[in-house]
Amino acid sequence: MKIKTTLTTLCCAVLACTAFASTANAAKIGVSMPTQSLQRWNQDGHNLEKQLQAAGHEVVLYYAGDNDIPTQVSQIENLVSANCDVLVVAPIDGGALTQALQGAKDKGIPVVSYDRLIMNSDAISYYATFDNYKVGQIQGNYLVDALKLKDDATTPKNIEFFTGSIDDNNVNFFFGGAMDILQPYLDSGKLVCLSGQTKKEQVATLNWSTEEAQKRMENLIASKGYGPEGTRLDAILSSNDSVANGITNALVASGYNADNFPILTGQDCDKPSAKNMKRGLQTMSVFKDTRVLADKVVEMVNAICDKKEVPVNDTKTYNNGTGIIPSYLCTPIVVTKDNLKEVLVDSGYYTEKEIK
Repeated sequence: MKIKTTLTTLCCAVLACTAFASTANAAKIGVSMPTQSLQRWNQDGHNLEKQLQAAGHEVVLYYAGDNDIPTQVSQIENLVSANCDVLVVAPIDGGALTQALQGAKDKGIPVVSYDRLIMNSDAISYYATFDNYKVGQIQGNYLVDALKLKDDATTPKNIEFFTGSIDDNNVNFFFGGAMDILQPYLDSGKLVCLSGQTKKEQVATLNWSTEEAQKRMENLIASKGYGPEGTRLDAILSSNDSVANGITNALVASGYNADNFPILTGQDCDKPSAKNMKRGLQTMSVFKDTRVLADKVVEMVNAICDKKEVPVNDTKTYNNGTGIIPSYLCTPIVVTKDNLKEVLVDSGYYTEKEIK
């Protein structure tokens, strides 16, 4: 019931704000997204474009190929040259845009950092994201409960760790939040990581790549003997779904199925992971409704254009190296096969056919 109430509130907010979000000062808004190769970023870009247009703005939307940093730098320079009134940027590499965004600062163009924080640039005016530390905590607490780690007589459980791209500042929050929950159980011996790979740098996945995650999981299976008839693997922390999909591919190829699958976390509720959850090949995913995030960014952009107070709810957490960036943090929720239809289908995020 709690999830249903939360979901209903979120969906009503999306519908209401999409219908009525408008501004007295329509403007040209430049939007830079990192890639079209991941479903999540396609959805973010198009949701944002749709809602900004509904608010009366002209939108110039760019995708930087397949996470190509020089392409994103060039596209941002083009948006600055085109005299956009506001830029909304989701960086590939949070530290690679300092010079490109200097032009925006020189022209007085406000920049909203979208989902990933842009680092080491004083051109950033605001940040909009989900509570990414909470995402990690949700994943960590889910594993604690599923593995019954709070029980005094718990048999030690074997776990491996995967996170995302080391150049994505969000990894510090996703992985950090999860490890703050799980580290005490590693210290006590209730959790055992046979590979010994528990540091962020050891478990990072370049570009959040499904293929890279699959390769690493295959190597862990081979080196540690994990398998239905081999060394027991109880759980895998995966910071997102594109990584979880690679892990799933490797596990299925080694003989795992729905009856013996390790507990596996994820994030984003991508279509392949939604299907895998229904099949018992992924345990959970943290849902971050891109419609809600896009809606909040539209509110922020409208306030900037109308010279009104910009809505933020965090002024302490996110320091990009030049100071604290005023932020708005949206709330993520847990999805499992038990509430998947309610959260993803009944809300209109997916059709039943899309995740069949």
